[in-house]
Amino acid sequence: MRTAIARHLVGRALGGLSLLEPARRGPRADLSGPVITLHDPDAFYRRIGSDGLIGFGEAYMAGEWDSSDLPGVLTRLAAHVDELVPAPLRGLRSWWVAARPSNDRNTPSGARRNIHRHYDLSNELFAAFLDTTLTYSSAVFQAFPARLEYLQAAQHRKIDRLLDLARVGEGTKLLEIGTGWGELALRAAARGAQVTTLTLSAEQAHLARSRIHAAGLTDRVEVQLRDYRDIEGRFDAVVSVEMIEAVGAEYWPDYFTALGQALAPGGRIALQAITMGHQQMLNTAATHTWISKYVFPGGLIPSRKAIAEHAAAAELCILADDGYGRHYAETLRLWREQFTAQRPAVTALGFDTVFQRMWEFYLAYSEAGFRSRYLDVRHILLSEGPHR
Repeated sequence: MRTAIARHLVGRALGGLSLLEPARRGPRADLSGPVITLHDPDAFYRRIGSDGLIGFGEAYMAGEWDSSDLPGVLTRLAAHVDELVPAPLRGLRSWWVAARPSNDRNTPSGARRNIHRHYDLSNELFAAFLDTTLTYSSAVFQAFPARLEYLQAAQHRKIDRLLDLARVGEGTKLLEIGTGWGELALRAAARGAQVTTLTLSAEQAHLARSRIHAAGLTDRVEVQLRDYRDIEGRFDAVVSVEMIEAVGAEYWPDYFTALGQALAPGGRIALQAITMGHQQMLNTAATHTWISKYVFPGGLIPSRKAIAEHAAAAELCILADDGYGRHYAETLRLWREQFTAQRPAVTALGFDTVFQRMWEFYLAYSEAGFRSRYLDVRHILLSEGPHR
């Protein structure tokens, strides 16, 4: 029954958007847009009937559908997401979407496990599609469309903006929550800052330390395998890049409290955060999605409202909040194109076709979120509230 319902509802929705290949042959079909080619319609609808949007992504991983313009298909779906299910049936959402698994909660042990599942996959895997800075977050470009040869400069531009927001310079005592592979810490140390940077990824910590040693900056940067809840000391500046999305809504109060407690009087906090609309966030928080199952277990993208409320509760005030989602769409496009070009190298690392299709879907899915403006990415400046 669920398969039959999925065939009717999903087929009708995709056909209405002219996304199904047969629909292009109709007299009113949009012949210019992206299209889905179903290789195994029965399996495709069966997966969606069983697992909803998780099944949609799994069907792509299994090779049951394809598209010559995957981000185009996903962008169109994201732009019309509220129209895909008829209004009278939206109240039945809980009937066909799964709840988030309790073992994905970001407890201290759960957070280490969740970070390990993504960031410890392989440093070589990430190096295959990132630029030489190994920066795994949105860049800031000077011109569009972005070009791969300018990605390194665009990542440095992003890092410099965050360091400028936090007023990081000679002698600054800086805390970074979320090391990545060390590029921000390296750039801050080159300004003369004394950097403490935290990560839960053993693979990232190992490579970041190697890069810091190679740059001759071990006296200025300390990489700690430490949870943000275990921060020690107070700092002139705190920077955290796309870390809040991995915290989980349950622990946002702990995260903002940790930010505030780490800040020395007069200090500044610079965040780079992906955001979504508040109602979309509430819906997603209660749902086990394809992204939470395969890519970022335990994570949740916050809304601007959620950030403002949790910051205020931690006695922090927002001094600046600037969005630049178009830049992330371009960053993801370049990563996706580079990943596709590096498929032979990824295969040699031991990642099979199913994984590669999963990763391609993840990058295109994320790109679509920003192109449709369902998602945004923001630079947010915080300081102590005026009442402290």
